[in-house]
Amino acid sequence: MLVWGVALSAYIASVFHRSSLGVTGVEAAHRFEISAATLATLTVAQLAVYAVMQVPVGMLLDRYGSRRLLVTGGLLMVAGQVGFALVTDVRLAVAARVLVGLGDAMTFISVLRIVAYWFPGRRNPLLVQLTGTLGQLGAVLGAVPLVALLHHTGWTTAFLTAAGISAAILLVVVAAIRDSPHRVAVAPAAPPQRGLLAAAWAQPGTRLGLWTHFVTQFSGTVFALLWGFPFLVQAQGLTPTGAAVLLTVLTLGMLVTGPTIAYLCARFPRQRSALVFTITGATAAIWAVVLAWPGAAPGWLLVTLVLVLALNGPGSLIGFDYARTFNPVSRIGSATGIVNVGGFAASIVLVLAIGVVLDLRTPAGQDAPGLDAYRWAFAMQYVLWAVGAVQVLRWRNAARRQPGGPDAPAGRPEAGPITAGGGRFAFGRDRRRRRLTGDAAVRRRRGTSARTRRRA
Repeated sequence: MLVWGVALSAYIASVFHRSSLGVTGVEAAHRFEISAATLATLTVAQLAVYAVMQVPVGMLLDRYGSRRLLVTGGLLMVAGQVGFALVTDVRLAVAARVLVGLGDAMTFISVLRIVAYWFPGRRNPLLVQLTGTLGQLGAVLGAVPLVALLHHTGWTTAFLTAAGISAAILLVVVAAIRDSPHRVAVAPAAPPQRGLLAAAWAQPGTRLGLWTHFVTQFSGTVFALLWGFPFLVQAQGLTPTGAAVLLTVLTLGMLVTGPTIAYLCARFPRQRSALVFTITGATAAIWAVVLAWPGAAPGWLLVTLVLVLALNGPGSLIGFDYARTFNPVSRIGSATGIVNVGGFAASIVLVLAIGVVLDLRTPAGQDAPGLDAYRWAFAMQYVLWAVGAVQVLRWRNAARRQPGGPDAPAGRPEAGPITAGGGRFAFGRDRRRRRLTGDAAVRRRRGTSARTRRRA
């Protein structure tokens, strides 16, 4: 728990750095004198590097272990935030966000690998959800506290303070993190790294995890990282503090819903895809109401919106549960990296699309986009939801037909976690094996009794 707690603190710091631009977007536009589309490139640069690096980082993770990648990622994020605090040219700002994205890319999946090595499989769904949801405390720190610090001390001091906090956490990571509870160095995996990646990609369950991550994550991510704050301030008429409070409510909602979704995944592993479709449908429905509302939405509706969006982050973590279920621990880094590409690739597309639509729908001479422009921009989400839902259905059916793996033969629903333990977490072949073993024992006892009677 100590090792996991320190690793979790590193992830909290990475989420803070990732989301720090979301509540400072308006100030960033003024500081760098850029338009909405150009502002989007700052977030896109960070997310694009994050998404592109997931597969290479997953391969490096399987080879070098979590500790080295957490330290390297922490150093990159500190350097990126220091640069972002000091530069005034937008090109240098993009370079700084690229460094933040590189460091961020190495953090989350490294923590998931620590969970896989340090805890039994039956506890994995809960700990993965706790990692993802508690990590969102970084977004809480990146909302109201960062806005207050920015307004009281200025841009440079605020981001230098963020870099200093991250450097302190990095020192704790160096002191406390170990890759495994065993006192041995992490050896390179036996198969070649490309072989691990190909094997992970060949699993239908890995691709099911990727599209699960894709369809559930992007709406909440884009809202929290960049466009939610301007939408609430410019389109809905909230004050900056009120918008930051709503973003904090979104994060706190994740903290509440994450353990609930983890329990449902562990208790009903064969219904994970139904949970994915429920979260996606609820998100699409609440956005339809908000976008169709005449004029600015009332406060209760905006609160409902952020509470539904709070389901997106925990829902996307179901994709990592698929990756763990369908892959051995030796290639968990590669599989997790593949899955993690999905949601961030969708987020990149949506961030760019919203920025372009806002520029196109904002009349010339108007300082900020209006409500109508934001309605058209956020309507782009429905294209991504349609694509993601079709792909989840496709790969869910492929995973169900897969023979001989953790999933069942044709016609059986998704399998539960791979464990050797008992109780309600034992599903699939382990449960059948115990049942068959028990039946065989009964037959042996009956046979022995019959032979004893015959001898008598």
